[in-house]
Amino acid sequence: EVQLQASGGGLVQAGGSLRLSCAASGFTFDDYAIGWFRQAPGKLLEGISCISIGARDTYYADSVKGRFTISSDNAKNTVYLQMNSLKPEDTALYYCVLDVDEAKYRDSTGWEIAALYDYWGQGTQVTVSS
Repeated sequence: EVQLQASGGGLVQAGGSLRLSCAASGFTFDDYAIGWFRQAPGKLLEGISCISIGARDTYYADSVKGRFTISSDNAKNTVYLQMNSLKPEDTALYYCVLDVDEAKYRDSTGWEIAALYDYWGQGTQVTVSS
């Protein structure tokens, strides 16, 4: 059974940093993609970043580009989201998601569509105070 465990959320002041982790387990496929989505109260789910584990491609939403960095440690089946220069509008519940077929996103489109992903982890709360 595929499991995704997100961690690393917390309370931070504006301008600060946090690193989220997504530990994946229970599978043997190689070329998969891990994405990060977030949802703030009263707002729609937003895709913010994705990494293809096989091709090592990375994608970012405009709202986080230049501030967030996604990376992976394949030996640990763990993906990280380094979040710098955090803003109050980054406050949300952050989810990591997995797609068993990273090839879907090879043309850099679709990664931000939540419905395309196969597995979801529980969320980790990020709160940025002003």
